[in-house]
Amino acid sequence: MATGLGIIAVLVLIDFFAPTLFPKALPDRAQDGLTLTLSVLIEALPWVILGVALSIVVQVWLPANAVQRWLPKNAWARRAVLSLLGMFIPVCECGNVPFARGLMMRGLAPAEAMTFLIAAPIVNPIVILTTHAAFGWDGGILVARIVGGFLIANLIGWVYSRHRDPQAMLTARFVETCAHAAHEHGSPTRRSLMQFLIELRAVMPALVIGSALAGAVQVLIPRDVLLAIGSNPVLSIVAMVALAMTVAICSNVDAFFALSFAATFSSGALIAFLLVGPLVDVKMLALLRTTFTTRVLAGIVGIVILSACAIGIGVNVFG
Repeated sequence: MATGLGIIAVLVLIDFFAPTLFPKALPDRAQDGLTLTLSVLIEALPWVILGVALSIVVQVWLPANAVQRWLPKNAWARRAVLSLLGMFIPVCECGNVPFARGLMMRGLAPAEAMTFLIAAPIVNPIVILTTHAAFGWDGGILVARIVGGFLIANLIGWVYSRHRDPQAMLTARFVETCAHAAHEHGSPTRRSLMQFLIELRAVMPALVIGSALAGAVQVLIPRDVLLAIGSNPVLSIVAMVALAMTVAICSNVDAFFALSFAATFSSGALIAFLLVGPLVDVKMLALLRTTFTTRVLAGIVGIVILSACAIGIGVNVFG
């Protein structure tokens, strides 16, 4: 952080005292990529801070068995309840990652945390309201998005609940963080500050890298190629899935972005975009990589994309 602030300070001083030192501007593509990177980062940062704060509340201030006591004993019922937790904690998908990390530090199984992580970016009141504002009840897009997000989350939770070694699904660094948190002593205030720094140190590099990837991909991949196949009922879904993974728009506002493609793409393609984007875009994957292994993330991406495509094709055929 100190290095980054120092670089920014130097650049500001150069711009203020020696504006002619670098007379040539950056190429247009580089400027666009930098602007897109900063926009994704600025959009996500407040939600990440909020997610870290909620994570600290769960880890430090709640009683040790509080989370387990509030959840049903039956595994299917537990995952169903966790799928709806986003209705009460409407945090953007970026903030859900540190919050889910806090839940796992309090004893929640990785598969159960996944269920929350996959459902919460879609099954929450802000996303439901903005999707309704964009599409209303037309084409069944709102219902398909809510039901699809709930089903995909519970499918992923069930698949990974059958994993033989749940701890093997987690990165070594996160396992070490959990062990460190379990032996942390001191006042709640001191533990909160320490955990805040630990979580930011884990999440912020991934957020910056994910934002940079999102900006670079949007600049390097011609969007015209994706839009040219929008009229095909199957290829349009593939195109919108690819677009969803690259643009990295917050799920709270992505419905309005998708609305701009409503005249070109089918309802099934729009639904696929609205399902895939909040769950496995490049920014979200970078954040998830702080907690889950690459193999696990590959499985999640596969399930999300196949499920979203199946739902989209179903809407195009039967809608």
